[in-house]
Parts: sequence; C-alpha cells; structure tokens
Amino acid sequence: MDLIVSALYKLPGLNYFFNKQTNKLCVSTGKQKESIARLFQTVAETPQPIPTRITGTVPGWLIGSLLRNGPGRYEFGNDKFNHWFDGMSLLHKFTIEGGNVTYMSKFLQSDSYKANESQNRIVVSEFGTVAASDPCKSLFQNFVAMFEMPKHSDNGNISFLTYKKDYFVCTEGPVIHKVDLAKLETAEKVDWSKYIAVNGATAHPHYDLDGTSYNMGNSYGKNGTFYNIMKVPAQESEDEDSLHGAQIICSIPASDKFHPSYYHSFGMTENYIVFMEQPIKLNVLKIITSKLTGSSICDSFSWNPRYDSIFHVANKHTGEIHPVKFHTEALATFHQINAYEDEGCIVFDLCCQDDGAFFQILQVQNLRRSGAALNEVYNAIPKSLPLRFVLPLNSNSETPHGVKISPLSYSSATAEMRPDGKLWCTPENLYDRTFQDIGSLEFPAINYSQYNSKRYRYFYACGLQHIIGTCLVKMDITTKQCMVWQEDGFYPSEPVFVPSPHSCEEDDGVLLSAVVSPRPDKTTFLLILDAKNFKEIGRAEVPVQIPYGFHGMFVPQNE
Repeated sequence: MDLIVSALYKLPGLNYFFNKQTNKLCVSTGKQKESIARLFQTVAETPQPIPTRITGTVPGWLIGSLLRNGPGRYEFGNDKFNHWFDGMSLLHKFTIEGGNVTYMSKFLQSDSYKANESQNRIVVSEFGTVAASDPCKSLFQNFVAMFEMPKHSDNGNISFLTYKKDYFVCTEGPVIHKVDLAKLETAEKVDWSKYIAVNGATAHPHYDLDGTSYNMGNSYGKNGTFYNIMKVPAQESEDEDSLHGAQIICSIPASDKFHPSYYHSFGMTENYIVFMEQPIKLNVLKIITSKLTGSSICDSFSWNPRYDSIFHVANKHTGEIHPVKFHTEALATFHQINAYEDEGCIVFDLCCQDDGAFFQILQVQNLRRSGAALNEVYNAIPKSLPLRFVLPLNSNSETPHGVKISPLSYSSATAEMRPDGKLWCTPENLYDRTFQDIGSLEFPAINYSQYNSKRYRYFYACGLQHIIGTCLVKMDITTKQCMVWQEDGFYPSEPVFVPSPHSCEEDDGVLLSAVVSPRPDKTTFLLILDAKNFKEIGRAEVPVQIPYGFHGMFVPQNE
C-alpha cells in the first residue's frame, strides 16, 4: 500500500493519502499545507520582561496583562513527549501600559517539571506519554509499581483561571498551581480532593458577578461514576483559602458508569448548569490497569457514536436535576460558546464536531509532519462548527409524542418527544454558506463580563485549518455573517475580548491574540483588533519564538 500511495502522490494536481482512521485511500485536491512543526518545538523561557516593537497604536485605556498558557518543552534528555497535551507548561505574560507592551515567560515549576528536570528524562507520565521504569529501582520494585494506581501529573498547561482573588494555572487533574502574576512565579499548589471528593476539574469554570465560581469534576466509587457540579463561594475574608467553602451542589450519574464521558467545558445560565454528556468515552478499567499494560491515559479514550449526546440540566442554586434529559445525535465538543434562558428554554451554543476520534491524531509526530503527510493529518480531523440547541424546560412525560416544535421564534432549533420517551433536539447552524471558506472554528470567546448567561449577538474564535488557527473570526449569530482577520504565514491563538471603559455596546472593545509563525523570517506579535470593525489597531512584535498554546485571560491592572 505504501508503494501505491507513493506513486499516486506523483500524479499532477492530486494529493492522495491513506487515512488510517478510516482505512481508506483518499484524495485531496487542495494545495499542500505549510509545515507548522516549529510551533510545536521546545523554546527557552524569557524570565525577565523584554520590550516589544509597536506598530500602529496601543489604546491608552488598555492597561493590564494578557496571560497565556500552553506546552513549551517537549523533551528531557533523550526522552520525548508523544502528545501535544503532554508538553511542559510555559506561562506567558504580555504587560500592557502607557501604549507600550513587554513580554516574559517562565516554565511552571510543577512537581512533574522538577522531577523530569532533575533526572534529565521523563519520569512522570502524561496524557499521551508513559514514563519509563526507574533504572535506580530494583526489578522487584518496578514490578510492584506496575500494580499501583497511576498518579495525576500536575503539569498545568491548559489555562489560567481565578478562584476568589487568586490566580491559578491548571490542567484537568485535581491539582492547580497558584501563580504570582507580578513575577510569573509558581507559588503553592492546591488539591481539589483535599476540599471535596472529586478527581479533577475542568479548565473552564464559570463566574457569577459576585465572584462565586462553578466548575465540574468526576468522582468514581462503588456506586458508579458521577459528574459533580461544584461551587466555590465568593471571598468573604482576606485570610481564607482559595477553595474555602467549596461544595458539591449536584451529582449527575454517568449513563455508563464504567465508560463516563470526557468533557472540557460546560454551560451556565442565570439559574442553571447545562452539561453535554458526549460519546467520547473513558475506559475506567483501562485507566486503572494502565501501568500494568503500559498504556497511556490517551489510550483509554474512544469515540463511540452508538451513544446519543445527552444534555443534563441542573438548578445551580438548589442542585435539583431537571427530570428530562435532552438528546441529540452523536456529537463531540471541547468548548461551549454561551448559554442563557429565554421564554422557558435554555439556549445552549457550542462548537461541535460529528466525530470525536481525534485525540490520537494530535500526537507531536503528526503535528511535525510536512507536505502530503501533513495533508493527511488535516483531512483526518473533523470540522468544528458552531451549533445552537434550544432546550424547552417545560417538557415532561406528558409532552405529546411526534410533534416537532420550534420553541423560540428567532431560532430554527427544534425539539420533539419521540415514542421511545427521548426528547430529541435538532440544532440550528449558527453560520451560513459564506462560512465555507473558513471551514472550522475553535477557541470561542464572548464579551464574558457583560454577556455570559445573557442573550447575545457576537462571538469571536479562531478559524482553523483543522488543527490550529489560521485566522480570527467575528460571528454575528443574528445575520450569520462573519468578519475575518488573516495574514499569510501567521497563526493566531485564542482571542480574548477586553471591553472598552464604560462600553454600552456588546462589541465595544478590543480583541487580543498572540500570533505566531513557523517561518524563521516572521516575528511573533501580540495583535490588537477593534472588535467592532475587526480592523487592526496595533501590534507588539516580540523578538523571541513562542509556541502555539491553548488558553489565557486578561487581567486589568487594578485587579
């Protein structure tokens, strides 16, 4: 087969590839993609703030820090990490003040990082990488260690978040690290399981205006697996712990207790938490026996489209679970966009894919491919598209069967009670045919401080060439039209919306994005876009290489 594919590659005008996910020979008429390998290479930290070169202007009112998080080191000694999600956390800080910008970065001093650094090899297993046996231990000690439960890495390389008035970095395990933002230094670590009985938390909590935060985390026990909704109250005194008062307000049983769903985010309205249980399943037995079998956590993930996607709704004040589960076709999601209540319904907007078998594809060796081999990777990853679901809360067992309703006049999303007792939801596309040139969206953002859990009109995202952002997009979900910012050879990261002082319009503000390039002759920069007209206001060029990362946040100077 390899010889056949090699010969077919030479035919003019066509790029053939063998898709290992479908075991089919495929053809792509698109041009070969630019290599992005340099964006997934180890870089040196920049521990002291360095100046940037300003082009255009930096608004005088924009004062604070853009924080970014993501992998920045992919090997120790001769050992290399296998997966994009495994790289050691590198923390980035763009400080903006007086029309100027400085940049600095430091590696998170997690226990995992320090252990790997001290032995110059990978000694702590990560999501897709299994650490080798310790050569300093006896054969018997290594044999016994195979039967121990795998330990969570504390490599918090996904996002920045805040609880009370403290700032943390996190992955999806039970440990988060407090960070001193002034010097970007790693402070103490905090373990969720010391406060409540959960085995981790998402990297995307939600916040009420009073500072109360909500998150979700799993628990495992003899009675099954539960998705727990967690609440951390607003700060009451200066000396209390960051997670002081944390409580589980609701536990939702997994539909399959031995194969719970993976989730990365959830939705919150004024009164409810809404959570999509998706067909990306974790094999609990595989995780428990992973050290014995030499498997990684990634190996326990599977896409099983025979399951529906199920929306669970719970009252965030009382913990009461809504008696109706809302079903839809098998979909996968990383990120919710927004959720709100209207006319007795929950409107829930997400970026969705029709196939969740992508975790294995995101291995470092795939991201470092070039030419036709990189095309193969791109074509194996499903598109992520913005969808709207409308969940009618007044539905119950008495709802007539077979009647398809459109609960909201401004949305084509429908709901129907089927004879099997499932309330089936069909989504509305939040895009039209003009979107086809973009193809895929991820890393959505809204004017969170003013419009989270409220009816809204705009969201912003990265337009993807299936893996990373090649453009920034502003979506108008009323007209379904979009605006695009794009520059050849550059790859923008997650946009962060910062509202203008005293803004009274939803899109009155700027977007910040760290824009990187795999080309040695291109300069990384912080982009500042006018969120209303999507025109560039200015950029701050950074004279060092920055890898492609995940998530971040903007912290105003007075916070």
